[in-house]
Amino acid sequence: MYSILVCDDEKDIVSALKIYLMADGYQVFEAYNGKEALEVLKEQDIHLVLMDIMMPEMDGLELCSKVKSEISYSHIPVILLTAKTTLESKVEGLTCGADVYVEKPFSIKQLHMQIENLLKLRQ
Repeated sequence: MYSILVCDDEKDIVSALKIYLMADGYQVFEAYNGKEALEVLKEQDIHLVLMDIMMPEMDGLELCSKVKSEISYSHIPVILLTAKTTLESKVEGLTCGADVYVEKPFSIKQLHMQIENLLKLRQ
């Protein structure tokens, strides 16, 4: 069973994603900012991270950079889920190491396929 960390400061989004991902058979962990996410990464075997960019304490770009620069986590795929839709924001997200940049509102089907494809690539 794959485990996914969902990190977003909006509890409704975390709850909705958790319900959806658990229905697809994933184990889901949650965090509401980048600092909490790093703690989960230290304690759990995470296979993929879904994160928002705009969060308190440590934003998604800083978290993504930390994940991708830390040898223990650098192999973990990162999907940025964000309301930031400018080309500059997308480039910034991909520059910090994100594997995929998904704009809110997003299609659950598209997100499902992105997750599936990234996990298959990591096998």
